Amino acid sequence: MHRGIQRMRSAVAVLASLAVVAALAGCGRQADDSSNNESVGKTTIDSKPAKEELTIWAMGAEGDKLPSLIKDFEKDNPDVHIKVTSIPWSSTHDKLQTSIAAGQEPDVAQMGNTFMAEFGNAFDEVPANLDLSDLAPGAVDGAKVKGKQLGVPWYIDIRVLFYRTDIARKAGWDHGPRTWDELRRMAQDMQKQDGVQYGMYIGPSGTDNFGGLSPFKFSAGGNLCNEDCSKWTIDTPEAHKAITFTSNLFKDKIADANADVSPGADIASFASGKTPMMMQGPTGIGQVEQVGGKDITNKFATSPIPKDKSAISYSGGCEMVVFKNSKNKNAAWKLVQWLSKPKVQVKWYKLSTDLPASEKAWEDPILKGDDKLAAFATQMKNMRSVPAVTTWTQVSSQGDKIMEEINKGAVSVDEGLSKLQSAADAAGMGK
Repeated sequence: MHRGIQRMRSAVAVLASLAVVAALAGCGRQADDSSNNESVGKTTIDSKPAKEELTIWAMGAEGDKLPSLIKDFEKDNPDVHIKVTSIPWSSTHDKLQTSIAAGQEPDVAQMGNTFMAEFGNAFDEVPANLDLSDLAPGAVDGAKVKGKQLGVPWYIDIRVLFYRTDIARKAGWDHGPRTWDELRRMAQDMQKQDGVQYGMYIGPSGTDNFGGLSPFKFSAGGNLCNEDCSKWTIDTPEAHKAITFTSNLFKDKIADANADVSPGADIASFASGKTPMMMQGPTGIGQVEQVGGKDITNKFATSPIPKDKSAISYSGGCEMVVFKNSKNKNAAWKLVQWLSKPKVQVKWYKLSTDLPASEKAWEDPILKGDDKLAAFATQMKNMRSVPAVTTWTQVSSQGDKIMEEINKGAVSVDEGLSKLQSAADAAGMGK
């Protein structure tokens, strides 16, 4: 239970952070194209020990745990002194906004991926000699803004499928669903078992409802914007296929169109067995173990997102960025480089249960030996982040409202996607 309790503590902070990021990422300061870009791409990391003083901002639970990790970097670099400031997620956006406006940014900061576009003009471009080849490609792409690599993935947050193995066995299933067709049939079969109310939990409404359905669109071969992200691609055949599939789960009462969407409601329903399948991130493991008690660990498993044309999941998480105004960029990038090393990422996982972005870190026994993490390791190879544009939150908010209308049968899939495409086109792609 130690692992579950530890994960639960991290989970509360992560869930809070995701909610705040989703709510705030589109507010306030827009990226200013008049910013001074002279320093972008000019920093080079040398091989000498880091020196000087560095300031780093980290958010929520990560901010509380990071100082103990940083001590190892300071031991290897005795002439560097690092001050870690822990900032609540609830005040992160405003603090970033005011500090950038005043030119009082830290040297390094943890950055939610939905903040990357809005504040990107304040970030230094990642040095060309900082090797990113070990980091999950989907996470690396998520730290790019308009083709520029402005951040280095620190940890990732992927959605995979959770299912109750005990109920699945009763329903005649010995594996997780591999395709959309299997997902629907398995949900129907489990729904027939005693105590089960709905075959699968899908959030029908609320914050991030639209983003939560993105793995279905990705897996159908679609995306949220075109290749260079100059145009929204909401109303497409791939989106129609995906949303028709998910909305039919509600229509056929396999999923509950009026489900409780308050934080933790899906976990409670899953742990009780009332809804034996759901899509969740890594913190869901600890939450289920905490809510379900000591016997639940052997009653559930994880599996990759079921495929249509492919099986691509949503990629979240955080990057580390260095600010252009930093007077200690060389040392700052050395710290970011160190944080991305496999051994450091493993140690950070032990402290925080944040999943490593480093692919080599997943070879460590603590990660490789955990059967519930295996699906995440597989899914890391097929994940995609939401568009790094300043209008994403505006479009996502509209998407949440329209998806709720579709899920509850108030509008058709055709009408809903057409409305959302028009709203997205009106919002544009930002600066």
